[in-house]
Amino acid sequence: MSNKLEREVFGQTKAGETVYRVVIKGGGLTVRIITWGAVIQDLRLAGHEAPLQLGFEDFDSYPLYSAYFGATPGRCANRVGGGGFTLDGKDYQLERNENGVTHLHGGSDNIAKRNWTIVEHEADRLVMKIVDPDGRAGYPGNCTIQATFWVHGNGELSITYESTSDQPTLANVCQHAYFNLDGREDALGHDIMIAADHYLPTDEKQVPTGEIRPVDGTEFDFREMAPMKRFVGSEQVLYDHNFCLSRERTAKRTVALARSLYSGVSLEVRSTEPGVQFYAGFKLNTGAPGLDGRKYGPFAGFCLETQVWPDAINHDGFPNAVLRPGEVLRQQTDYIFTKS
Repeated sequence: MSNKLEREVFGQTKAGETVYRVVIKGGGLTVRIITWGAVIQDLRLAGHEAPLQLGFEDFDSYPLYSAYFGATPGRCANRVGGGGFTLDGKDYQLERNENGVTHLHGGSDNIAKRNWTIVEHEADRLVMKIVDPDGRAGYPGNCTIQATFWVHGNGELSITYESTSDQPTLANVCQHAYFNLDGREDALGHDIMIAADHYLPTDEKQVPTGEIRPVDGTEFDFREMAPMKRFVGSEQVLYDHNFCLSRERTAKRTVALARSLYSGVSLEVRSTEPGVQFYAGFKLNTGAPGLDGRKYGPFAGFCLETQVWPDAINHDGFPNAVLRPGEVLRQQTDYIFTKS
C-alpha cells in the first residue's frame, strides 16, 4: 500500500471486529469514511473551516447515538409499512424495528450498523462491500452491496451503490448524510431547491398513504430556491417526506440544491434516483458531542436521501423496488460543493 494512502484503526465493534477509518482526497474535498456502516465520518471543503455534515470524533458514539449520520442503510432503505409485502405471490414479514409497527432502513442490524470490507483504496477513491445474508430481518436472498466513494473535479463527491441478489428481494440503498453548510447550531437558515412536481403524503406512522400529491400551491413546493424554514399558520412544517423526481431511474440530473448565505457554501445533488427524501432533522437530540465538539439538537442538519420511493412494493404506480437474480441495481449520486 502506498505511503500516500491514509488508513487507521478507528475502533472495535462489540463482536471484536476492527473498524477502520479511511481518508480520500480530491477536488478540494477531504472525506473520512469508516468501515462500520460505510459511514462518511467527516467531510471538509478547502477554504471552509467547519465540517459539512454531522458525525462523531470517536467510534463508540456511533452505535450509541448516531441517527444514521453519514451512513448507508439497507438492504431496503426508508420505510415498509407494517413490514409486510408480497413478492411473486409469496408473503414476507420483515422485522418491525420502528416502534414495533414499521420496518425502517433494513432492520435493527441493517448494513448501516455492520462492518464492511475494504475492496480497493486509492488516494481519491474507496470501494467497500458487504453481504446481507438470506433471512436476516426477514429478507429473501443473499444480497451483496458494493459502495464506491470517489472525490474528483471541483468539490465533487460521487457515490455509487451496486446491489445483486441470488433471489428476488427488495433493494434500495442510500446515503444518509445530515448536511450543515455553515456550522451554525441549526440548518434552518439554509435555502433549498428540490426538482419535484409531486410529493408523498404520509400517515401518522410516516408511511406513504399511496397518494401522489402535486406540490403546486403547497408548503412542499421547493421547485425554486426557498427558505427551508416554513410555516403553515403558526406551525413550522416538519419535513420528512419523499419528493417524487420520476417514476423510474434515469441518467444523472440535478435533483436538489442547498446553500447557506452565512458561509457562502452551496451543495448541488445530482442523481439517477426516482425520489429524494428531504428530512429536516427535527427529531435530532444527540446525547454526545459531535465533530469539533458541536451539539446536535433539532434541525442541526438536513438529509437529502436519493432513493426509490418509500414503501414502493406496496403501492401500484410507485417505482420498482424489486431486485432479481442476474440484475445489478446501480444507484448513483453526486454531491458537488462550492464556496463563493
